[in-house]
Amino acid sequence: MRFLILLVPLVLMLIGLPLTGVIVAGKPLALYFEFPPQTLYVVHAAFSWWAFAATTLFIIVVMFLFLNRVVRYRVSGEESPVHAAYFPWWGWLAVAWLAVVWLLAWNRFAWFAHFQAYTFSMLWLGYIVIVNALTWRRAGRCMLTYRPGYFLALVLLSATFWWFFEYLNRFVQNWFYFGTDSLGPWEYFWQATLPFATVLPAVLGTRELLATFPRLSGGLENAWTMIWMRSKRIAWILLMVSAVGLAAVGVWPNALFSLLWFAPLALITALQIIMVEECILDGPVKGDWREIWQVALAGLVCGFFWEMWNYGSLAHWEYSVPFVQRFEIFHMPLLGYIGYLPFGLECLAVAKLLDILWQDKCQT
Repeated sequence: MRFLILLVPLVLMLIGLPLTGVIVAGKPLALYFEFPPQTLYVVHAAFSWWAFAATTLFIIVVMFLFLNRVVRYRVSGEESPVHAAYFPWWGWLAVAWLAVVWLLAWNRFAWFAHFQAYTFSMLWLGYIVIVNALTWRRAGRCMLTYRPGYFLALVLLSATFWWFFEYLNRFVQNWFYFGTDSLGPWEYFWQATLPFATVLPAVLGTRELLATFPRLSGGLENAWTMIWMRSKRIAWILLMVSAVGLAAVGVWPNALFSLLWFAPLALITALQIIMVEECILDGPVKGDWREIWQVALAGLVCGFFWEMWNYGSLAHWEYSVPFVQRFEIFHMPLLGYIGYLPFGLECLAVAKLLDILWQDKCQT
């Protein structure tokens, strides 16, 4: 019940608020329900040096606050992780798998054409197992070995999680797909759902690995205390502001496109605080920012591999981001990679929703 009390209003807001905005604006709803999505109907703003410079400056300031503490930190011997004796056999198997699949994904062998559309999911399967093997090597355990049931639940939740972002992208069209023109609705759904199911296991598995390197987040365990973040009054304000912003995304997609990433995170966190559940701000409330930092970096690491493997894939996505669409690395504009930092937080916030369900299941 705790899980449903959080999930139901969240789902209704994520689906209903953007639609409310476009209805009020008098835009045709049929465009937003096209499946598979093919029509490009959002005209994006041109590149702006002012926007690029202001965004870059903001990012530098925020990153400096964290990096300054991390760089000045010194790791003691007691904080070093416990190492297992060897890299597990299933990790080596995943390395071989990834090497073969990567070769198949970036080439167009006629005999493999029937399976070509599934190589992106295969790549991420290899990545996820390798990350878990590295974690096991460094810490003696990993999600695959000590929480296999939770890992499988994360896979199922992940597919649903990313479909929501595909839906929200309809209102801003910051990314669009190539190589899917011949797919019918059912084929498109399955070929998309399989890679979507790897998102949360990849990001959270990477975060678990990064946590075994104390040097990466040292100095953040006793940083800035933010007690006010747990205020219900602040949470209600955050909820209302993010709800209004999400409703306005479809009306002003160029000005508010970044809310695609921030509004869902704000809605989840606000609801968790109001209902006195665990949330991603529990650490910062006490001055511990390690989890936040680790999962943000995990999002960025996964983002690099997403964009790199996407670049050589047969079916792939490309971007059109207002004001900052320039200096592409693979298909992603340079500043677009910064979006993976809050996306990592989003993954953690959703995982904490699953934690509620998992705790209740364990108690029963």
